[in-house]
Amino acid sequence: MVPIREVQGENLYSPFSGQQVRTIGVVTAVMRRGFFMQTPGVEWNGAASDAIFIYSTDWNAIPGAELEISGEVVDYLKHETAKPVTQIHLDQIRIRKAPGPEIQAIDITADFLPASNSALAQLLNSLEGMLLRIPRGQTFIAPSNPHGDYVLALDAERADNSAVRTEHKGAIISAENPLRWYPGFRITNYNHAPRLNVGSVLDTDVIGPLNYRVDSYQMAIQHPFKVQDAFVTLEKSSLLPATGALTIMTLNCFNLDPHVEAESKVMNPEQDIDDDWGEGRFHTLAQAVVLQANTPDIVALQEIQDNDGAELTDVVDASETYRLLIKTIEQLSGIRYRWIDISPEVGADGGQPGGNIRNAFLYNPLRVELLQQHTEVFGGDKACFEGSRKPLLAVFKEKESGEKLVCINVHLASKRHQNSIFAPFEPGVDAKLGVRVAQAAVIHRKMQELREQGLNYYVTGDFNDTEHSQTLAVITGDDSTNLVDLLPPEERYDYNHRGKLQVLMHGIVPNEMVDNKRAEYEIIHGNELVGVKPGEESDKPSDHAYVIAKLQLV
Repeated sequence: MVPIREVQGENLYSPFSGQQVRTIGVVTAVMRRGFFMQTPGVEWNGAASDAIFIYSTDWNAIPGAELEISGEVVDYLKHETAKPVTQIHLDQIRIRKAPGPEIQAIDITADFLPASNSALAQLLNSLEGMLLRIPRGQTFIAPSNPHGDYVLALDAERADNSAVRTEHKGAIISAENPLRWYPGFRITNYNHAPRLNVGSVLDTDVIGPLNYRVDSYQMAIQHPFKVQDAFVTLEKSSLLPATGALTIMTLNCFNLDPHVEAESKVMNPEQDIDDDWGEGRFHTLAQAVVLQANTPDIVALQEIQDNDGAELTDVVDASETYRLLIKTIEQLSGIRYRWIDISPEVGADGGQPGGNIRNAFLYNPLRVELLQQHTEVFGGDKACFEGSRKPLLAVFKEKESGEKLVCINVHLASKRHQNSIFAPFEPGVDAKLGVRVAQAAVIHRKMQELREQGLNYYVTGDFNDTEHSQTLAVITGDDSTNLVDLLPPEERYDYNHRGKLQVLMHGIVPNEMVDNKRAEYEIIHGNELVGVKPGEESDKPSDHAYVIAKLQLV
């Protein structure tokens, strides 16, 4: 009889891979494609797991039962940069006892987790599949999502591993360890999965085996749990339009389009069909513009899709998307904005297949004049912008003062391809960082041209990188300031990635504008803190908070 801990060895690949084994274990959780099993009566030695996942789509295991099973050891790889997961593909099974011996869970506490990512990866690999417990009293740092995922901070945190905490008890990433892992869990029965906001507190222990999925570790939970939910309000900006100044809002519209896609015309029907109008996303975005951002003079939009959304057609025109958004804003405010974009070529700028996302501007013609002859996209002749959104440049004139402002709206290459800290090779390496740095250099050269012409500029959008990054260092250089740096550290976040709050939107102006105290900046929090009900489609209008600047031109 082969003990499971010898099958789930300390190394990433099992020495038993491809072999037939027989072993005994207690079922600790039943999943959609099999079940977790842990050896009873064996004390964890800190070096290797005493548990394993049994892959079986044909047999419904009994939770708590002691089983004798046989099957082939397989090292499963989800994709080429993933960590291999050792499994047993079930051949034969025999129930020894039901219920079987009790398995004692290991408590996950702040002191239990090492500070370094490499030591953490080794520890969690040795715990893979084993029954763990997160004690009650911890704080949720990510909002609930449609998939039943939850992330917590261990509130008795180590002094050398603590993060900046926000007013709502969220955790802001540090420059030293931006990929820090936080414990969390997924609950598959959505009847047991509450909607909750950042800052909610766990009111019962949660227990489940440690599962490796989506390039990270999280526990698999199958019992209900209780929380003390936190109340989050959507903030309102204090910045108002004024003579001699312009207010500019940055708004990531999260693949906004007016069309319900036809199943036969999209690449992935499960992901690419939505009804943004019917789900109220246009209305909620309009509320953000009017009620939270005080009908700003200019709105810099990202992730605007064409008129037929994710359908794989030759359509690139997005006039209907703008028409519906402008119409809804007008109903709330009485102001009829105008729009400007330059449509991309079909499939040339990345994003959701068929969507042809682009950057765009809305502007209030009562306050602002667009100098249309100066509108351009640039960078399209550079290799770093191949398959990526091109920056949109527009020149606006504040009508009362006659002063001009050049706005550059960017959406840089995605971080989606960054390796996890648990990747077996090059952990944490961001494959697109060099691309974003090259894009930043192109944008910075444009900013230098504007300086030479004596023009004020404001560069904003979704940079897909933080204020500490090489990308932002290149784009600001020595002659510009990132307005994010004017905010206190606990306010520097507009995006929540698995519980890690961070800034991906920025506002960059000439140093002189900051030196002369002519620039104000706010992040309108709330959207990135509010959860959705697991099992239901997200009704969030954006996955970012909203950003607004007020720039005094005279």
